[in-house]
Amino acid sequence: MHVHGAPTGKMQRVLKLSLMATLAYVALTFIAGLRAHSLALISEAGHNVSDALALLLSFVAVYFQSRPPTDAKTFGYQRAGVLAGFVNALTLIVIAVFIAIEAVHRLSEPVHVQPRLMMIVAAAGVLMNGVIAALLWRVNSDVNIRSTFIHMLGDTLSTAAVIVGGAAILWTGQSWIDPVLSLAIAALIIWSSLSIVRETLNILLEGTPRGISLSDIRETLCRISGVEDVHDLHVWSLGSQTHALASHVTIPDIPPSESARILEQIKTTLHDRFHITHTTIQFENVDCEVAHGCVMTVEEVQMHAHGHGHHGHSH
Repeated sequence: MHVHGAPTGKMQRVLKLSLMATLAYVALTFIAGLRAHSLALISEAGHNVSDALALLLSFVAVYFQSRPPTDAKTFGYQRAGVLAGFVNALTLIVIAVFIAIEAVHRLSEPVHVQPRLMMIVAAAGVLMNGVIAALLWRVNSDVNIRSTFIHMLGDTLSTAAVIVGGAAILWTGQSWIDPVLSLAIAALIIWSSLSIVRETLNILLEGTPRGISLSDIRETLCRISGVEDVHDLHVWSLGSQTHALASHVTIPDIPPSESARILEQIKTTLHDRFHITHTTIQFENVDCEVAHGCVMTVEEVQMHAHGHGHHGHSH
């Protein structure tokens, strides 16, 4: 994702404010959780520690992503946010597992909880997380910010569940409701984190972006007049918003001035139909055997010597 001036500044302000509010709330829930003997509240504090971490990582990532490319980092720091999303989701899963283990332990040895304190603290949490989620929704564009948004939304829901749980304990006097709530919160954390792990891992492993089909790209490009074949095709993500493509394209043995028209059409098609902005296209006018790039047979090399392939690069 390329972030420039204004959105970056706005995003950083939102993240900074959210981070400060979350840290204050973590302290509040943890102390209140200990005083009320409520595992649901302590798991909320854990959930919110991970939120604070998510916000901090996102803040650092937004800062890095806004830095321009250099000779050493030719694509800039576009993957900083993806990496942040990945680390953040993994830490969440670990926290959720710990909460679940403690909740199961409490089911076998119930602990008396103070529902009123649970409800008051949770109400403050719903308000704060709801506001942060709404702010993030307005600047929610890449996977890094989205992972933080999902966090906040999950928190708003799980904190609302703590209020309901507190009310249920108040009416029924049943303390088991508290650990059961914690298990539900833990399940919610794991479910939302796994999708982020999948998406970020796909980007980090240079997988084909979601929603993009190579055969679709190949067919579309082959329909362009002058394109005979498309092979050695690679599409990957630089960040969560930017896709890149590299391919070999076979065209007739024509002068470079004519091949420029084909190149322009390829670039326009990729940009308009597939939203791929960074392309590297290599033109050839003989068929080649594909094996780790282009490896030609002897006859083809001789043919190639008579009619040279043109190379076009576009960025």
